[in-house]
Amino acid sequence: MANENMEKKSSGKVMLEVRNLKTKYVTRFGESVYAVDGVSFKIEEGKSLGIAGESGCGKSTLALSLMGYYFPPLHYMSGDIIIDGKNISGMDPDTVRKTILGTEIAYIPQAAMNALNPTQKIIRFIEDVVHAHDPKADKKAIREMAEARFAELGLPAKVLDQHAVELSGGMKQRTVIAVSTILNPKVLIADEPSSALDVTSQKMVIRMMRELMEKGHIKAMVFITHELPLLYNVTDDIMVMYAGQIVERGTAKEMVFDPTHPYSHGLMGSILVPEEGTRGHKLTAIPGTPPNLKHPPNGCRFAERCKYAKPECKFYTVPEKAFGEDRMYRCLLSLDELKEVYSHE
Repeated sequence: MANENMEKKSSGKVMLEVRNLKTKYVTRFGESVYAVDGVSFKIEEGKSLGIAGESGCGKSTLALSLMGYYFPPLHYMSGDIIIDGKNISGMDPDTVRKTILGTEIAYIPQAAMNALNPTQKIIRFIEDVVHAHDPKADKKAIREMAEARFAELGLPAKVLDQHAVELSGGMKQRTVIAVSTILNPKVLIADEPSSALDVTSQKMVIRMMRELMEKGHIKAMVFITHELPLLYNVTDDIMVMYAGQIVERGTAKEMVFDPTHPYSHGLMGSILVPEEGTRGHKLTAIPGTPPNLKHPPNGCRFAERCKYAKPECKFYTVPEKAFGEDRMYRCLLSLDELKEVYSHE
């Protein structure tokens, strides 16, 4: 897949700011699972951010948490979620549903193709979304708005009067994107939106989401996937999550071709990047499994799996370290120490 990243101008206006966000799951036995633990980041208008990591690292939980709309077993603990200057943390769920979801922030869930009720026509989904914010909205005006958005996404108007079972996988995915963005949300959260699609459909979906940003229908985007090379082709910046925390952040190019944190380094070593080619590239696996987030370790959460870990890594709190331009990593080892160990591989 060719790199579709283009140099984009940012107004410098922060569209989404997350400050020390902590959320957890509570099991039926009353146990807490600390799935998002102290996450902070910003996204400026016109920019897209990718979030990568293994299954279970907290990516999808973070996506749900950003909506500010919590249902058990997911619970808000602390921190701030600020969308275009508006702090939605701790808001009443009904207020969030009526005034935030769909207009300030929207969500494309995992397995989005299965999110459509097979017994309803597509136009009914759109009417429901619009009427949730404007009960008096005219159905004719809603249809006209829907037809215009569908045309932008390469979908014929007749799809509005069809059921989900009549659509192909790629058309279902585009339909979900159309429904999710019909009210032009400022921030779009896309959770693995292309994982079940073939390469051609993936490229189409990615191109459409970028066009929605370029046309100003959405102001900023968070794109979540376990496929780091895909993020290189889609996003401006990438964050890597591990065991509920952000362990590294940088530009897409930096994160794919020059990762710093041992986990990011291992993650990139376990996959092929088409742009690198395969000659001389030896795939490696990260040993072990992530820690149990019911009882997170006191020190570095990656220490038990890290071949570069020192004894103190398992006991001391690991702070975020800033370096370069808008880069950070969470590791007790210095940049020089990490470069040294990587150079001997």
